Amino acid sequence: MNSIDAKNKDLQAINREIRDNLNDHPVKVVNADHLHGLAAGIKHGEIIIDSNTGDYLGVLNDGATIKVSKNVGNYLGDNMTTGTILVEGNGGFGVAQYCYGGTVVVLGNAGDFTATMNKGAVIIIAGNVGDEAGTYMLDGDLIVLGDAGKNFANYLIRGDVYIRGEWENLGHNTRIVEMDNRDIEKLNSYFDTYGIEADPQKFKKIVAASKKPFYK
Repeated sequence: MNSIDAKNKDLQAINREIRDNLNDHPVKVVNADHLHGLAAGIKHGEIIIDSNTGDYLGVLNDGATIKVSKNVGNYLGDNMTTGTILVEGNGGFGVAQYCYGGTVVVLGNAGDFTATMNKGAVIIIAGNVGDEAGTYMLDGDLIVLGDAGKNFANYLIRGDVYIRGEWENLGHNTRIVEMDNRDIEKLNSYFDTYGIEADPQKFKKIVAASKKPFYK
């Protein structure tokens, strides 16, 4: 494994080092707390970040696997298309906004506007989420093991939202439906893949009440 110390280095230099060192072995980055936009647009390889990170980690991710041992800032994985981002700590505001695909897993809590306009990604939050999580979701899955704030899944358009905990209030254009065997199997597969201990049968499923939420 190649190791990169980001202390006192700027973003451009570190991202160049990451790209230059990606091969058949993972690249480890330490002391990345001050960097915003780390590992943006990476198309392959595994990056292990053994520190906190700033905002915009893994934006435009296009195939890389990014693992973070601590906390991340705002806008994690913004606009990613494929690949995986796994955070052992907490995420900030706007986790996995505007994602077209891929998987984002936060084992701690995530802030307001998590999964806003998700277009096809799998987004798993093992802790709590803030307000407006899942707002304007267009496709994909949002799974929350903890509680949610205000306007959960607000103006949901398509996609599936699952939650084990409670919410302050559901957003517009939402309805709760019964979980079926396909839902149970899907959640079990996600939890097995990412080492999450949870019983899918304890989750509630939320879908769009109307396919045209703005034209009632």
